[in-house]
Amino acid sequence: MNFAKRAWLNLLAKKGRTALLILVTSAIMLFVMAGLLIKSAANQATQNAKDSVGATLTLSANRENAFKKMRAQQSESAGSTSKPSGRPSLSMDPVKLSTAAKIAKLNGVESYAATVSASANAQSFDAISTSTGQMTGPMQQENNSGDITISGVTSTASSANFSDKTYTIKSGRGLTIKDAATNNVVINSELATQNSLKVGDTIKVKNTAKTKTYTLTVVGIYKAKSTTSSSGAMGGGMGMMASDPANTIFAAYTFANTLKGSKYKDTADSVTFTVSTPSQVNSVKKAATKLISSKYALSADDQSYQMVKSSMATVTSFADKIVWLVAIAGTIILALIVILMIRERRYEIGILLSLGEKRGKVIAQFFVELFVILLIGVGVASAGGQFVGDKLASQVVSSAQTTTTSSTQGFGGQGGPGQQGGAPGGQMPGGTTRAATQKAQVKQAKLATRVNLKDVALLFGLGLAIILIAILAGAGGILRLNPKKILIN
Repeated sequence: MNFAKRAWLNLLAKKGRTALLILVTSAIMLFVMAGLLIKSAANQATQNAKDSVGATLTLSANRENAFKKMRAQQSESAGSTSKPSGRPSLSMDPVKLSTAAKIAKLNGVESYAATVSASANAQSFDAISTSTGQMTGPMQQENNSGDITISGVTSTASSANFSDKTYTIKSGRGLTIKDAATNNVVINSELATQNSLKVGDTIKVKNTAKTKTYTLTVVGIYKAKSTTSSSGAMGGGMGMMASDPANTIFAAYTFANTLKGSKYKDTADSVTFTVSTPSQVNSVKKAATKLISSKYALSADDQSYQMVKSSMATVTSFADKIVWLVAIAGTIILALIVILMIRERRYEIGILLSLGEKRGKVIAQFFVELFVILLIGVGVASAGGQFVGDKLASQVVSSAQTTTTSSTQGFGGQGGPGQQGGAPGGQMPGGTTRAATQKAQVKQAKLATRVNLKDVALLFGLGLAIILIAILAGAGGILRLNPKKILIN
């Protein structure tokens, strides 16, 4: 009788054993499929992170270099015999936009945005005053320089607070690059409500020297999710903490430079470059460093990408362990089952061998039986693998994110190169807020497991290898059987 037909009849005759084999094989295939799906989804998520999670370079004044110059001036003043002219002050050089334009032409730089902070006094409207206690000393003098904070930007969309949805446009529109060299502004909703302002109205502000009045046109009104984090809009290190966050007005960076004075024309406090591919950050930074002097510093921020990459590396490692552990355990389990099957069917095998059946065909019969069971197991795994994969993936990603987030929580509170202390509003170097980073991580770390033909084919190949190893492990019992001795017993 044909060994394939014998295998089929044996599967039908031994329904209990067949059901047990189907159950064991399906469980093995199900977890192998889940591991393959998680690994595939993790690789895809990492690739998506490379394409969509932002990475930036920020060009700003080199504070470390400025402090060195100030200390050198102090030493010279201390060693001079003449009367010192005054206490040396920290001199920060603004970033020249011509330098920024050169960096923007480098390969890998997608776009750039300038940021300028200035101060002004409300003229035709009332600024919102906040009573936070009296301040004395130099800080008080700095705060009294103006009751309105002008945040000069290339566009509101390039501002970290707008990009991470901390600020949203309530009415009107945001600023774009077309608003450069105009007096169009976007004001806070609280400031607008207090002064009964709406889109299309004009307001007047005076420079801090109170020598010139400027008329501004309100083109948009923004709303902040929370007033506590809105201080980050001040950016640029102006340090005007006494001004209420609602007094922050967004304008074109050109207007902010006008307020600061003619010497600030075509400059910026900082310029943020968006790198198209996070993996190119270091190479772009290296090339950009050659284009700037020691007066400036470049700080890189690919934290979002690194966090996602770290999370996905943990997930991928876990998926690999699932595949290997289940495959090894499955091989051992099936090998033990085959060996037990051989011991149980010694008499059947002895008769077949005594009738002249080749040992290879007897082994092939066992292979056909397990092959049929494998097909059923792969079918079950294909149907239920996505459900199991989603459940496992959500647990592993949650654990990986908790570990990654806790290890990077302290990063946002530290100033990057060219910054002093922690950035306002939980900002990270490059103008990216900590909230935006964590939001990007959560968004990118959601694994989308999908069963496709490639995964099914790979699962079938692994399953085939498992049953082959299991049969070869148990084949020794068949090869050692003596049909005459079996029949006599």
